[in-house]
This record gives sequence, structure tokens and C-alpha cells, in this order.
Amino acid sequence: MNVKQNLTKFAALYPHAIMHVSRANRQGNTTEMYLEPRRRKRRNSFWPWFFSVLIAFSVAWYLYNKQTTIVKTLRGPLPTPTPTEISAAEHVAVGDRLFNEGKYDQALAEYQRATELDPTLSKAFARWGRILALRHKGEEAVRIARRAVEIDAESAENQALLGMVLDWNGQVAEAIAACLRATKLDPSYPLGYAYLAEAYGDFGRIDAAQKMATKAVELDAANPFVRRNMGYIYELMGRYKDAIYEYEAAISLNPYHAFIYLDLGRNYRLLGDLEQAAYYFERATQVDPADPHGFDQLGWTYFAQGLYEMAIPQLEKATKVDPHFAIAYAHLGVTYYVRRNYEEAITNLEKAISLGAKTEEYCYELGFSYAYLGDCDQATAWFQEALALNPSSSVAKQGLAYCQEHQGQNSAQ
Repeated sequence: MNVKQNLTKFAALYPHAIMHVSRANRQGNTTEMYLEPRRRKRRNSFWPWFFSVLIAFSVAWYLYNKQTTIVKTLRGPLPTPTPTEISAAEHVAVGDRLFNEGKYDQALAEYQRATELDPTLSKAFARWGRILALRHKGEEAVRIARRAVEIDAESAENQALLGMVLDWNGQVAEAIAACLRATKLDPSYPLGYAYLAEAYGDFGRIDAAQKMATKAVELDAANPFVRRNMGYIYELMGRYKDAIYEYEAAISLNPYHAFIYLDLGRNYRLLGDLEQAAYYFERATQVDPADPHGFDQLGWTYFAQGLYEMAIPQLEKATKVDPHFAIAYAHLGVTYYVRRNYEEAITNLEKAISLGAKTEEYCYELGFSYAYLGDCDQATAWFQEALALNPSSSVAKQGLAYCQEHQGQNSAQ
């Protein structure tokens, strides 16, 4: 076999070697003719792919935002979602919680809203009336509490709360009747006896009051209003220390009712402990700043201690909280009178009288305020007002004599 035939056969069996032979011959190197061929490195394709995806995503995001902006512009703003109104019963439950937290005005709003949603929900009216009584809005309280009884006269709670608001509005005989109905409707309802005790006490039937208050405590000694009314009966009996014990028990059961702090302060003042009285009146202002009585009683206690400069700001706060609170203006006028600031005394005493606080004392103090400012014409008129209220008023007579003397001296000059 010749060389050519051998090479042809070899090429058929080992084609790769022939390629290397020819390359080696061209490069003058015959040693590589039987080596395996070198593989070229494949080029890395990750980064081109990554940048392509990134560009595509950026374009898509831009187009999406552009489309959203166009849709919002055409559609306009979405409507604000409105919360679902809770039921009348739920409003009452919220009101009860707020009342127990001493947030009377917020609780009142919840009870009022409940009656708007369900005008037949009698307990909402009854509890609304109770808050109005605690806010010393007696006439309105009676009207609202009567509405509760009109809707459901068979409710012991409705009758008891009507009795409470009637009593606080000075309608004691009617209060007793309502509370008696409550105890008959439900002989196990403690507040029926508690409010009956309070009404009996205000009517002067102290023995019956003590009996009813004791019955209420037997039924529910953990009710702060039951313990408070037990304290009130002790106070009417002159047992101030026992009253304080019951009032403190009521506060320990619920510390959020400001009027019980007022009860405590009043009893400490009756015992002559003015510092403790001032402490509890101040606590009342902290628990319920919307009640002017705390500021008024705190200021009046400072007055009793001779702390006139401390009294004035508290009394002024009382008039700001309730611009129609006559007694606070009267106390402020008396304080200015003692401080010999007769101009301010006149302003506040006249305001008090215009609001209904017309007493012999306020009239003759107004008279002296005018007299000391040299206006005996006005002074005489107020001394005569004092005598109209009490014809035997010795202070008013002294005032008239003072003016007559000074008017005589001025005539002589």
C-alpha cells in the first residue's frame, strides 16, 4: 500500500489529527500532530442578559406609572370611607363606660345619640337625665328622665333615676313617690333604696332615710352610689366622721366621680379641717375640670382660711367654666369686698344678684361698696333691698345711718 493510500485511511480514522498536522506543518512544528485539540473559552452571556432585563423592567415601570397617573387624573380622588354607625344599644354601652370613667359630657353625648337612633330606648333617656342632674341642669334633667318613664314605666331603674333627678331639682315629694315605685317594681334593686334614702333625708325623715340607706348597702355594698348615699344620710345626722368613711369607701370603689370628692371636702370643712377640705376640693377640680363647683368650693375654703389671693383665681375659674354660676360670682364679690376692691366687688355682686343669688348679705355688701366709693344714692338703694329681704337687718340699718351721716356732712360743707 502506498503512502497516499495510508494517509487517506488515517484521515478517515483520525480527522482531528489531520487538521493538527496541517496546522503544525504550517507552523513548522510536528510534535503536536497527535495531541487533543484545545477548546476555546465560551464567552460569558450573563451581563448582557441582566442589562436587557433591567432595561425592560424600567420601561415597564415607567409605562405603569404613566398609566396610573392618567387614570387618577380622569377618575378623580376616591371617596373617603365612612365608618359604620354602631347601634343604639352599643352607644349606651359606650356611654356607661365613659360615665364610670367620670367623662360625663362624653357619656351624655353617647346617650343622646342612642335616643336619636332608637327613640324607644328608655334607659338611654334615664341615664342621660342622671348626668344632667350631676351637671346641675335640673329642669332639663327632669324632662329627660320623665321621658324614660313615659316610654317604660315598669322599669325600676327608670323610676329610681327619675326620683334622683327630681330630688336634686328640689322636687322632693315627687322624688319619694318615684323611688317608692322603683322599690315596688324590683325589691332587689339597690339604687331604688339608695335614692329613696337621699330623698327621705332631704324631706327631713332621717329615720326612714337611714333605714333605706342601710337596706341599699345590704343589697350591694360594692356600689359606689349606694355607699355615697349612706354617707349623705350620716352627714344629715351630723355624724361627719361616719359620712367621711362612707364617702371614702365610695371613692375606693370608683375614683372618677368628682361630686363625691365635693362631699368629702364639705364634711372635712364641717369638722373644721380646712386643709383636708381644700385637698378634696382640689381633687374634685382635677377629676372633673368641667364642674365649676370644685373651683368654687376650693376658692371659698381658701377664703375661710384668709388666703384671699389664692381664693380669687379659683373663683374666677368657676365663673369661666360656668358663666351663669351665680354663687361663684357672689363668693368672688365678697372676696373682693374683704380685699377692699369695691369696684370689683360691685361688678361681681351685681352679676350674682342678676343671676338669682339675691340675699340680704349680698345686698348690704353692695350697699357698703357703693358707700365707700362715695355713691350713697346707689348705696341707699341696696340697703333698702336688704331690709326688704330682712326688715330687722341690723347691718343694713347701719349702712343707712352711715349714708345719712355722710350726706349730712356733705350738705353742711
